Amino acid sequence: MWIFWLIAAGVFFVVEMATIGFLVFWLGIGALLAMVTSFITDSIIVQLVVFLITSTLLIIFTRPLVNKFIKIPKEIKTNAYSIIGKKGIVISPINNIEGSGQIKIDGDVWSAKSENDEGIPNDTEIEIVQIDGVKAVVKVVKAKAEQNL
Repeated sequence: MWIFWLIAAGVFFVVEMATIGFLVFWLGIGALLAMVTSFITDSIIVQLVVFLITSTLLIIFTRPLVNKFIKIPKEIKTNAYSIIGKKGIVISPINNIEGSGQIKIDGDVWSAKSENDEGIPNDTEIEIVQIDGVKAVVKVVKAKAEQNL
């Protein structure tokens, strides 16, 4: 029966390499411990209990510890949401009533609207605060002279 546990451990470790959750690894360790148990007893029930108990205990007690060291971002910003917080420049006046206005960020042109329905003229530095549909919602970045007052 030890061959079964060795193969199961190998399968669990291969599956772990294909995933990022670091969960299946503990099942592989449990299978290895069940393999060691198979050298002591021929009882499949005892081996299965060892596998289930050790795997469960390892998941419960060591997974939180591993999560402290392996930081997986909860939200990965992609596509349009990656521009939130970036600064850009108005290249076509922003007017929420007319639904017009464009900004340039990192060489890309985006349709935009202002955060508080104010008009924003050309060449004004802005910051993206959110994405609303296909438009970037922006606010005016205060000039350094205004911030010092």
